[in-house]
Amino acid sequence: MAGLESMVAEEVKPIDREKTCPLLLRVFCSTGRHNSPGDYARGLVPQNELQIYTWMDATLRELTGLVKEVNPETRRKGTYFDFAVVFPDARSPTYRMREIGVTCSGQRGGDDNKTLAQVKFQIGNYLDISITPSNRMPPPMRRPQNYVNNRPY
Repeated sequence: MAGLESMVAEEVKPIDREKTCPLLLRVFCSTGRHNSPGDYARGLVPQNELQIYTWMDATLRELTGLVKEVNPETRRKGTYFDFAVVFPDARSPTYRMREIGVTCSGQRGGDDNKTLAQVKFQIGNYLDISITPSNRMPPPMRRPQNYVNNRPY
């Protein structure tokens, strides 16, 4: 069948964290919602910045643990972390946001082992995390979408 492409899981090469220099990951957390892509316009960023030195093989579960270390109120079981990558739009002077996964404190999930490399994170992008406390409604479940501009083709 011509025109059909097979989906092949990319194999991630292990990174020797002793020999590889970490990258600076600029993370912006917000309770109950993501920051707006407009908050990243004109060289500005939201004020709630967390700076993490990590590697491209860092998983969403590992990043969740690092956020929980500095935000004690997020340590409660059942707290949801909804991750999105914020990146510059190649066609305009604005930023775009693409959701990449959800983790939950105290529970295993399908997105826990996703790495920055697997979600096509590029050095220089930002990470935006919507934190939903355990006493609120969890984030809505989304259908997986193709990578290109979040539009299914």
